[in-house]
Amino acid sequence: MKQESKGFFEGSSNGIFVFGLVTGIAVALIINSISFAGGLKIKKNGESKNTDTTVVVDPSAGAVAAGDIVLAPVTEDDHIIGDIKEAKVIMIEYSDFECPFCERHHPTLQQVVDAYGDDVAWVYRHLPLSFHPQATPAALASECAADQGKFWEYSDELFANQSQLGEDLYLDIASDIGLNIRKFETCLSDQTFATDVAEDLASAQAAGANGTPATFINGQLVSGAVPYTNITQIIDGLLAQ
Repeated sequence: MKQESKGFFEGSSNGIFVFGLVTGIAVALIINSISFAGGLKIKKNGESKNTDTTVVVDPSAGAVAAGDIVLAPVTEDDHIIGDIKEAKVIMIEYSDFECPFCERHHPTLQQVVDAYGDDVAWVYRHLPLSFHPQATPAALASECAADQGKFWEYSDELFANQSQLGEDLYLDIASDIGLNIRKFETCLSDQTFATDVAEDLASAQAAGANGTPATFINGQLVSGAVPYTNITQIIDGLLAQ
């Protein structure tokens, strides 16, 4: 027991540890409730998974911190279009398959990578918003497709058929793009990639992304489905440096 004459922070190491742990959990819960209360606007390459916020030079080199915001590094688990090591600009997008703004934003980023070639890489991460009932199931379905090397093809079809999201659509797309249906069904029913989706969600919160779509361009946060020209202005500025 600590002596009555000692202040709180002069007490036992165990007491301080417990206090710190409880405080940390409380802060995390508060941040989580704030991040998703509004759900305004804010996760991978079928062959290859990432996160930040203000200025990042090389997001593939490690986690990037900006104040209390942390952007997770790009890893081989991320879904990536482009060469993450050679690209001068890296776009890390947090998205939700049921979000209408994300559906609008998806072809914009496709246009960007087509236009800039090797200079730009696109990383997709999941941020399924709680008020979109099909957001998480769709994310899990896309991960099952990624397990068979077809994340991007599957994602394109999810956005193209956003009004029909549901198990029937998930199976139809899997069949249409040539996935092993038995393997896909087992993956989906077992929620095999639930941890992966949860990790993307956690990294989005750490990066300060609280709505979809949220796109970090070399660490600079672009919120919402902005016009193509807005994106290219940012990229052109970065390439000119």
